[in-house]
Formats: sequence, structure tokens, C-alpha cells
Amino acid sequence: MRRYTVRQLDTFLEIARAGSVSKAAARLHVTQPAVSMQLRQLEEALGVPLVETVGRNIRLTDAGREVEQIALAAVAQLRQLDDTAADLRGLRRGKIDLGIVGTAKYFVPMLLVHFRKHYPGIDIALQIHNREHMLNLLQRNELDLVIMGSVPATLDCVSAVFATNPLGIVSAPGHVLSRRKQAPLDILNDVDFVVREKGSGTRVAMERLLADNHITPRIVMEMPSNESIKQAVMAGMGLTFLSLRTVRRELAAGHLALLDIKGLPLVRNWHVAHLRSKRLAPAALMFKEFLVSSAAPLINTWA
Repeated sequence: MRRYTVRQLDTFLEIARAGSVSKAAARLHVTQPAVSMQLRQLEEALGVPLVETVGRNIRLTDAGREVEQIALAAVAQLRQLDDTAADLRGLRRGKIDLGIVGTAKYFVPMLLVHFRKHYPGIDIALQIHNREHMLNLLQRNELDLVIMGSVPATLDCVSAVFATNPLGIVSAPGHVLSRRKQAPLDILNDVDFVVREKGSGTRVAMERLLADNHITPRIVMEMPSNESIKQAVMAGMGLTFLSLRTVRRELAAGHLALLDIKGLPLVRNWHVAHLRSKRLAPAALMFKEFLVSSAAPLINTWA
């Protein structure tokens, strides 16, 4: 087992460079007896003499010269470790395992571009899944952070809101309901709907809203992709319930219409979450802080 210290190695190397205990003490800004003690303790720990006296000076023994070369390499490695830790503390480097639900892919890449402008050395491994799959990954501690809607209370997580998530019902521009103003929710009874798959957070929010208001739509098709759903709705297959963050451009271009229904849009929030037991690395902490402090205005101008 190692019985010497980094301080002893540093002291020995300074003695070797200076060729004198007194000069080494002056360079290290300590007393000469302190330097002599560090040298003696190192020799005792290694079990070999490292220096010998020649007149008023000292020189390294054969063992001392060999130890010097090894000590130089060891101290260089330790300094590299210090530099690496400083890089991580300064967030010049690092890695984040990030998971997002499918709807968040409409704005997260933009946020990553903004974040990496400030921290280009941080690598982000991105996984995209629906809510159910994302919760499974989170529970298994396979991700540092997740971006999703609400996190269930049954999962012991730390969660922070960073942006709103308005959800509404959209149709093709020519749909008969697109011309209604302040329509009641019950106009959706027995209306054709194209919906997200089971396990999707958007699907969960839709089912909760309709069930709470005793609405029973006709589900004509389930799709695992917002893009496929938008195409189906534009083609006239039915209405859909989506995050308005996903349809901003289609609404602006007139390819889709937002229904004017009382109580909608339903405003939920985007959260960034991690397991309470997860000890976040500095890079993940900084990304979380970036989302909470800066993401909302960026998202509002983008999606």
C-alpha cells in the first residue's frame, strides 16, 4: 500500500531541480526543516536513499534518479487529473444522457444548439421515446435528465418547470367545426379523431380532458408520429389533439386550423426531471439550469 504523499513527491522533485534543500525551501515558501522532513518521510516510505551530500550541495542517488523519472510522470498525470476536473467544473467538457418525449423534438434541437454555443465541449446523447418508454428508462436510471410533461408522483423524482405546453384541437381548414366560435366541448361527441398511440403523454392528456367532460369521440386511427397525424388531419381524416408547439408552422401557413372551443387550449407545462437519487454531473446541472432560466423565451419564438 502507498505510504507516501503527493506533497512529498512535489518536494522531492523541487529538491532535485534546485540541487539544494535550502533553495527548494525558498521556492516552495516553506522552512528548510519542513523540506527535510518531507524528504526523509519519502525515503522511509520507499525504503531507499534518494539524495546524498556532496560538499554544500546534494545530488540524487541512482535510486533517486530513477524515482525522479517515475515521480515526474506521476505528478504530470495528477496535474492532468486536476486539469480535467477543472474542465468539468468549468463545464468546458462533459457528457449528458438526455431523454425527451416525441413532442419535445420540435424545440429541443434548437435549445441544444443554443446551449452548445456556450459549452461546445459538452456531448449530449439524445434518446426520443413516448412517455411510457421514457418513464421506464428514467426509473432504471439510464438517463441523466428527461424532458417531458408531468412526472407521476409514484416516481421519486426532482422536477422543474421550464416552459408551457399548450394543447388544442386542430382540423383541416375546411372542416365544418373550424368555423365555430367559442363552441362547447360537447360538439366533439361522435366526431372522428386521429390520435397518438397508447403510452403517449398527449394521448393521456386528451383522454383525461374528454373523460372529465363526458365526451366520447370516434377514434378512427392511432399513429405513433405527430407528423403522420398532421398529414392525416390535413387530408380530412378527422380532428386531432396535439401540443400547439408541434403545429405552429402549419397553423401559420393555413394548412391546419385551431378549433375555437371553450376551455381550450389546455395549458400544461414542460418539465425537466431526474431521479431524486441521481447525483448530476456539472454538465447536466448546467443544462438543467439553462432550461429553467432561458428555454421559455427561446421556445416561444421557435414553436
